[in-house]
Amino acid sequence: MTSTVPAPVTRTAQGSALQAVLLDMDGTLVDTEGFWWDVEAEVFAGLGHPLDDSWRHVVVGGPMSRSAGFLIEATGADITLAELTVLLNEGFEDRITRTLPLMPGAARLLAELAQHEVPTALVSASHRRIIDRVLAALGAGNFRLTVAGDEVPRTKPHPDPYLFAAAGLGADPARCAVIEDTATGVASAEAAGCHVVAVPSVAPITPAPRRNVVSSLEQVDLTFLRGLMPLR
Repeated sequence: MTSTVPAPVTRTAQGSALQAVLLDMDGTLVDTEGFWWDVEAEVFAGLGHPLDDSWRHVVVGGPMSRSAGFLIEATGADITLAELTVLLNEGFEDRITRTLPLMPGAARLLAELAQHEVPTALVSASHRRIIDRVLAALGAGNFRLTVAGDEVPRTKPHPDPYLFAAAGLGADPARCAVIEDTATGVASAEAAGCHVVAVPSVAPITPAPRRNVVSSLEQVDLTFLRGLMPLR
């Protein structure tokens, strides 16, 4: 986990008070949500259990323990959760070693946040071993803090990852903007009290109070994020 210092309040002339930006990884910054499903399908095919495509919406965005556990139960495959976790992580690592496409607008947004010294954290349900591999493409220097799913007592959809990230950056969760692509991640961020920008990747997400929905990160910049939370 990268070290950090308390975050200053960043303001615009319009009176915004954005303290930090917290970003999900898979499907938000890197185009990898499909990778996970492809690996899951390959592993279960090897076990003699083809996956029903309708299950994709059930497992997307969740912690591996939940996703893998659901698939074991749904298929009746003769494999333990621990064994399956190893196979899925190995298969995913192999795929991102071969290719790791960034989502449109991701590189530009990270560069803008870094240029303006906005405290930024990567908050993912993926395990540390996966995050560290992806950081080579995203640029570890773009984040003051990274939080992995196997480093918190309860991962998404619980609020713990985002509460942990906000605390690590010295920020008030209510003054944090979270960017997520799945309902599971949105639930986690909203339970933590953060403002959410949802960029749906696999399943639709509807707008709600303190939740903006956009079609691409190309619609998101620092001015947009600061505008989410004017001073009261």
